[in-house]
Amino acid sequence: MPRDSRNHRAEFNTTRWSIVLAAGRVDSPSSRHALAHLCAAYWYPLYAYARRRGHRADQAEDFTQSFFARFLEKHDVQDADRARGKFRNFLLASFKNFLANEHDRNTAKKRGGEFAFESIDSANAEHRYASLPHSLSPEQEFEQQWALSMLETVVKQLEAEYTCAGKAPLFSLLKEFLPGSASELTYRQCADSLSVSEAAVKMAVLRLRRRYRQVLREQIADTLPPDGSIDEEIRYLLSIIGA
Repeated sequence: MPRDSRNHRAEFNTTRWSIVLAAGRVDSPSSRHALAHLCAAYWYPLYAYARRRGHRADQAEDFTQSFFARFLEKHDVQDADRARGKFRNFLLASFKNFLANEHDRNTAKKRGGEFAFESIDSANAEHRYASLPHSLSPEQEFEQQWALSMLETVVKQLEAEYTCAGKAPLFSLLKEFLPGSASELTYRQCADSLSVSEAAVKMAVLRLRRRYRQVLREQIADTLPPDGSIDEEIRYLLSIIGA
């Protein structure tokens, strides 16, 4: 693992139950930071769910951001209980209740009020949604986007680790060999670009994939109840995206 990576883990482990619990602390600076990253991780899956429910793009954006603002203002995240099940199930159930509640819908601060949402590309959200097949139910859409968000978070953490170690150019090539990549880059081409042997590239890819699996397991572990199976959840995640 690249050196100095530990400092970046907490920032990118946005779906961990430890982050959720930190976000439940009232009026804590760490609470706002934690919740901002929580919003960034789950914003698009919930946006896609709202769109699949038939809401317009502007409505889905407002509902989703207002929902997270409500979490911050009313500290609803304190109701999350790891012992009760998976965090994404708790979040989706809460969002369904929010959409069904006309009072909350009308009174919540649109677009989060003064709350600063981080890493949310709302301008690109509808373009991303339009490219999706429309055969999935709202719940299935949420599950699929959750799975993709989890994998994206893992890649972001790995990128941060390699960047911190001064190996950003190396990661930009090696990431093409991670699961889910459609790249046709070969070991030989990568070796030529890096001016190293093909064997060295294979070893570097092996280390990256090993770290990828480790980070994914860490991400999954803290979204499950205490008796949840990490391996079973990973198999489910991969089955959703067809990997």
